Amino acid sequence: MSDTAIAIDGARGAVAGAGELRFVRVGDRTVLHTARASSPLKLLLPNNHGDAAWVFVATFGGGLVDGDSIALRVCVDDDARALLGTQASTKVYRSERGSRQSLDADVSARALLVVVPDPVACFGGARYAQDNRVRLAADASLVLVDAMTCGRAAHGERWELSRYATHTRVSRDGRDVVRDAVLLDPTHGALGLRMGRCNTLTTVIALGPRARPVADRLLAASPPLDRRAPLLCASSALGDDGAIARIAADDVERASHFVRDLLAPLAAMLGDDPFARKW
Repeated sequence: MSDTAIAIDGARGAVAGAGELRFVRVGDRTVLHTARASSPLKLLLPNNHGDAAWVFVATFGGGLVDGDSIALRVCVDDDARALLGTQASTKVYRSERGSRQSLDADVSARALLVVVPDPVACFGGARYAQDNRVRLAADASLVLVDAMTCGRAAHGERWELSRYATHTRVSRDGRDVVRDAVLLDPTHGALGLRMGRCNTLTTVIALGPRARPVADRLLAASPPLDRRAPLLCASSALGDDGAIARIAADDVERASHFVRDLLAPLAAMLGDDPFARKW
């Protein structure tokens, strides 16, 4: 798999950490019409065997440090299919001011956007905020994964972050369908005790006609609740062609394999498996 990297120096006038992507349908394939990024944001454009266009988001330095702000603007035009991923987990380092990421996306008629980043890992003392805003046309589709881990447990930094806040808002044809938020703050109580044996949390959203195979798997994967189980999953329907699921697990690898099994239909939806070359 060959990668093309795009990184436009912020000295040229671009806002640091800002990026812009536009996916368009040309013939029987999706191509990138626009791809811009300014440091510390880096965009990798791997080849794939399907008809969708893939972009993997990374940062120079391998993580987010104090004051970093990543803002990605995405447009998926009519009938296009796009995937956003990451090469590895997003590491968030100790900081006073904190760091943040945002995704602002518009998905047009009959288009599909798949957002499958690896989990965010907040190290001890990290402060992190994330905002996902996706606007879907009436017949557009979305698969979105939002995952985090407890941090560097092997270094004694299990749930030692200073603050973690994420907000996801998805609208369809101008009406809100999902408004989901997670806030972890040790001032509300010791996180290690509150999280129990849980070391990773994941939310998966699938919505729209092209995402129906994933939504069906999410709804089928919600077993009777057993609080003693090493992995817990609870899901609910979003209208007639959508679902949202939350997964909590004691082991990051266990959760990763479970989520990838839920997302198995992506290979057919995109024409190639985005996880085939990942651990």
